[in-house]
Amino acid sequence: MTTNPAQTTGTTPTAHTSSTAPLNLSRTTATAARVLRQLRHDPRTIALMILVPCVLLFLLRYVFDGSPRTFDNIGASLLGIFPLITMFLVTSIATLRERTSGTLERLLALPLGKGDLIAGYALAFGALAIIQSALATGLALWFLDLDVMGSPWLLLLVALLDALLGTALGLFVSAFAASEFQAVQFMPAVIFPQLLLCGLFAPRDTMHPALEAVSNVLPMSYAVDGMNEVLTHTDMTADFIRDALIVAGCALLVLTLGAATLRRRTA
Repeated sequence: MTTNPAQTTGTTPTAHTSSTAPLNLSRTTATAARVLRQLRHDPRTIALMILVPCVLLFLLRYVFDGSPRTFDNIGASLLGIFPLITMFLVTSIATLRERTSGTLERLLALPLGKGDLIAGYALAFGALAIIQSALATGLALWFLDLDVMGSPWLLLLVALLDALLGTALGLFVSAFAASEFQAVQFMPAVIFPQLLLCGLFAPRDTMHPALEAVSNVLPMSYAVDGMNEVLTHTDMTADFIRDALIVAGCALLVLTLGAATLRRRTA
């Protein structure tokens, strides 16, 4: 009588070892296409991701209608912060729905690696982040008269990196929430401290030394610094490159941590 090697060694079938497989382009793009098809049937989510940052910038411009210089000083920073916040909120809730409905568990039973799954989600939401960032940047520069010295393309680049960072943070925190309400509750814990310490309300070097040290390790601080570099310099500076690389690196790190949170339920 022959014996199944999987029975004698106790190993799991190939489908269960797929999570360690290298990143596969076709599986990643297939996952991204599935997510986009689902989002297509949810116009409210699309409107939240794409239109809300534009609406907030529009309101902010006319809040400071009598002081346009104030809008110039903070508008560039908020152009990066608003996409980060909205992408964090939408991504965390959308991903949590798939976790709690069992969709992610069923997908992981297929020959689909964790990296493929996370990269697919990041690619889908990243495509929407490009649209969101382009619309918000165009609105701020050409309709709301945001005055910046640097290139609009650099402003768009930082806005896009911030949106991708928000996507990565949303994917990550969705692993620790049991309901959509809990996912929203992570915003005060993850986003608000960064908002207070990023230098938007007060220069970081004037804060208490302990708070300044904390702000130096928060990615939103470098997002605001990058926007300010574009606001005040005509050319790409070394500080801008550093800030952009830090934001991109943090997004990549958080995506990697998000892949590590994917687990299959066992009987």
